[in-house]
Amino acid sequence: MLLEVQDLKVTFTTGDGPVNAVNGVSFGIDTGQTLAIVGESGSGKSQTAYAAMGLLARNGTATGNVRFDGRDLLHLSQNDLNKVRAQEIAMIFQDPMTSLNPYLRISEQMAEVLTLHKGMSKRDAVTEAVKMLDAVRIPDARARITMYPHEFSGGMRQRIMIAMALLCRPRLLIADEPTTALDVTVQAQIMQLLGDIRRDFGTAIVLITHDLGVVAGFCDRTMVMYGGQVMEEGTTEDVFARPVHPYTVGLLRAVPRLDRDDGELQTIAGEPPDMSRLPAGCPFSPRCSIAKPRCEGTRPTLVHMSDFMGQDRRRACHADLSEVA
Repeated sequence: MLLEVQDLKVTFTTGDGPVNAVNGVSFGIDTGQTLAIVGESGSGKSQTAYAAMGLLARNGTATGNVRFDGRDLLHLSQNDLNKVRAQEIAMIFQDPMTSLNPYLRISEQMAEVLTLHKGMSKRDAVTEAVKMLDAVRIPDARARITMYPHEFSGGMRQRIMIAMALLCRPRLLIADEPTTALDVTVQAQIMQLLGDIRRDFGTAIVLITHDLGVVAGFCDRTMVMYGGQVMEEGTTEDVFARPVHPYTVGLLRAVPRLDRDDGELQTIAGEPPDMSRLPAGCPFSPRCSIAKPRCEGTRPTLVHMSDFMGQDRRRACHADLSEVA
């Protein structure tokens, strides 16, 4: 397994008390695979990735095991972690405009990655950066690399962020909402680009998103998170065709579909949980239409369902499968 996460917990210390953003998350991804982590805002998707990368805010602490190619990332020194980041694991952040330095030309920002991590000269680094911009289909890359971030469109800035992430040929790419705020045409282009990267470089990709439509046509497996916990995981085809958790059912019903005329979109009643005051039982129980007293008092364990339709599925739910529809 290229990346293996076991019982990851992330807690932030605040003036109002601890905030438990991630609560015992476990998953794995191998070379060349794609894994989607989906769920509403505040479900712990991004913090899971930040913890793995050692990028938590100063008031955040992570416990558990995050092993990348056998190395425990949570216990590496800052020096060793810096060698892993960019060279072997790279991350595309949500907002390319704020991730790029508005005061520096693109050439300077991209060249810095290679001079720092690969020891290349500035000239060779810029040449390599141009090649990567060509690879992500930036038109006239040699001339445009000397431009500033504000001179590019949102879609082009996102391509630049992808190019920067790929400069050191990482084995794992974490894409955190890579299509946010982009129109649907540009979204499709970005996802096609990520698919080409996976094919050409054999890169494993973790896609963090709330857009189930993007996930359906791209990812091998899907992991559904809520309240900092994994609710369900399985192949994307299985999760979409027959969800085994009430929360997943609610998410899928809220997605508009061309093959269905249901009138108004269905929504999940209630609000996401307060992460500083999580329920004792299932975090979804206050919003679940089939919740029982046991759900409110006892947290369900994430269990494997290897016999379910012959597939490797996991879910954390007290309800019988016959009740989930």
